[in-house]
Amino acid sequence: MKAIPLPSALYEYLLAFGVKETPLLAELRHHTAQLDQPQNQILPEQGQFLALLVRLLNARRAIEVGVFRGYSALWMAQALPPDGVLIGCDISPDWTQTAREFWARSNVGHKIDLRLAPALDTLHALLAQGDAGRFDFVFIDADKGNNRHYYELALQLVRVGGVVVVDNTLRYGRVADPALTEPSVVLLREFNDFVYHDERVYMMLVPIGDGMTVAIKQG
Repeated sequence: MKAIPLPSALYEYLLAFGVKETPLLAELRHHTAQLDQPQNQILPEQGQFLALLVRLLNARRAIEVGVFRGYSALWMAQALPPDGVLIGCDISPDWTQTAREFWARSNVGHKIDLRLAPALDTLHALLAQGDAGRFDFVFIDADKGNNRHYYELALQLVRVGGVVVVDNTLRYGRVADPALTEPSVVLLREFNDFVYHDERVYMMLVPIGDGMTVAIKQG
C-alpha cells in the first residue's frame, strides 16, 4: 500500500469512522495486497474520496485511466446511478482478470465498461466518436510519464464543471526535495507546475494517500 502519513492508531480510527468500505471492497483490497505490485492500488480513504466526488457531481459518465485490479473502479461504480457507466482503460489482461472476477460478484459490475488497449488510444477513440464534453469525471492513475497527455485528453472529454483527478502527485514526498533530479520526479514537478498555472481549471493538490490533484474544468 502507499505510504500513510498518520500515526497507526489515528489511521485505524480514520478507517473505522471515516471510510465506509463494503466487505467486497475490503476483500479485494486484502487480496491485492498478497499479489504483485500491491502499491499500485489506492488506499480505502482515496476510494471513498473518489466516490464522494462522483456523488457530489451527480456523475453519470466517468473514465478511469489505469484500472489495475479493479478496486478504485468498484468504489466509483458504487457511487454512480443505476444507469451510470465507467469506462475503464488498461492494458493488462492479467491484472484486470482479478477486477472482472470481483466486479462480477458485485451488484454494480454492469456499469463498468473495460477497454483493454493503450489508454491514449481509447481516449482518442472516444473523442473521435463525438464524446467531447460528455463525461463528468475522469480518474488518472496510470504510467506517470503520460500524465500530461492523459490530462489534456481528459479535459476535452469532461464537461464544464466536470472533474479530473490525478493520483500520485506527491511522489512519496520526492517532489518537494530539490536534490532529487531523476526524470520521473522532474516530470511530475513539471506536471504539477503546469496544472497549478492552468487557467482552464480550478484545482487543488489534496494530501491524501500519495497526493491527488483535483481539477474542475472551468467555462
